[in-house]
Amino acid sequence: MFVDYYELLEISPNANSETIERVFRYFAMRYHPDNQDTGDESRFSEILEAHNVLKDPAKRASYDIQYKDHLNLRTELAGEAGNNTTIERDVAIQEKLLSLLYVKRRQDVNNPGIGDTEIERLSGCPREHLEFHLWYLKAKGWIGRIENGTFAITVEGIDRANAEHRRDTTTRLLDHAG
Repeated sequence: MFVDYYELLEISPNANSETIERVFRYFAMRYHPDNQDTGDESRFSEILEAHNVLKDPAKRASYDIQYKDHLNLRTELAGEAGNNTTIERDVAIQEKLLSLLYVKRRQDVNNPGIGDTEIERLSGCPREHLEFHLWYLKAKGWIGRIENGTFAITVEGIDRANAEHRRDTTTRLLDHAG
């Protein structure tokens, strides 16, 4: 897991070596385990590790590459979080998965499962994207793996699919009433 040493030391990524030393000494005195008032051994170890990396020009250069990658991931995450179409698309995929499993259960109640490859093919969603949706639906109790290892909708999942269908029908009726 990536640790942001700049944030940990509360300094800018552009900080010079004197600033790094000054801030390190301040935090080292504050969190040193011998300090009876504010000592914190784990925090002191983190501060020491950050200092050891950032004070060495070669280690810092290597770290800065990872830091920039981390910043890019955070920027992408923030951008995606602010994009409502991402969430709407996710909801649509989850509803499609529930619908597929609902129909499969209805067609063959004794053999209700759909395998991973078939779910990927039927949903049109690649496996790496499906993992999140399958995890979510399983965590909610709406789907589960059955004895043969395939996915099947649960009673709670059927109730969820029916509730979504009723809400969708009500919305359409209200839309046409005006």
